[in-house]
This record gives sequence, structure tokens and C-alpha cells, in this order.
Amino acid sequence: MSFFAPVDVTSRKICDMSRYFFFGILALVLLWACSPVRETVKTSAVLTHDSLDSTEYDVVVIDPAFDQWYILNYSLALDHSNEYYRNQNIIAAGNWNEYYRMGRYPGIIACFLDYQPGIEYGIEVNRTLFWYFKYIKSQYGIRLY
Repeated sequence: MSFFAPVDVTSRKICDMSRYFFFGILALVLLWACSPVRETVKTSAVLTHDSLDSTEYDVVVIDPAFDQWYILNYSLALDHSNEYYRNQNIIAAGNWNEYYRMGRYPGIIACFLDYQPGIEYGIEVNRTLFWYFKYIKSQYGIRLY
């Protein structure tokens, strides 16, 4: 009398094949899950003003990396006058708006920038906007002035 039951060879092969199939699918899912994700980050600057006080303006930069870049790159030794920033921003904002109208760099230049030369925005706004344009050049290689 034998204590071993007869083994069905075909059912064993099917079981082995299904195991390989399962591990193959698992490996593909893991490769897909670990692949790098490419996200396009839209970046933009928006000039806003306080409706209660018509002389106060602000720059809202919609780019999460700008603040850190600004802290690392700006220093008082590199500071300029408000007039210098204003003149540079007039040129850069004009080029920015031209790129926007032409549809160039749609993932980076995502909106029209309403920078008007006749308005005095103040040194903080002009400085921030100037450095934002430098950031665009540094990160994306787009020369605006």
C-alpha cells in the first residue's frame, strides 16, 4: 500500500503557469508604479492691486519653487534701484506678453501680464517681478530681457 497519491501532471503544469503569470503581472504593475511621473507645472506671475487702496500692488507667483530659488539667489549686494527694476520689467513684461500671444512656452507662460509703464508699482513689486524673470531664465532658459 502506497501512502502517496498519484499526481496529475497536467494540473501541476497549469498551476505552475498560473503562478508565473501572476508574478509576471505583479512585476509589470510594480514597474509601472515605480516609473517616474512627468507633471507639467504651469508657472505664472500675476499683478494684483488692493481695491481698497488703489496705490498698493502685489506680485503673486504661481510656482512652488520660486520662493526657495529667490531666497538662495537674492542678496543685498545684487540689489538695484527701483528705476532699474522698472526699466528691465518694462522690457521683460513686453517680451512675456509677446510670447503669451504667440503661444510659445504654454506650460511656463500661462497668462497675460498686465504691467503698465505709467504705474508706479513700488520697489518690492518691481524687485520681485525682476527676480521672477531671472528665475524663468535660470530654470527654463527663456530670455525675457
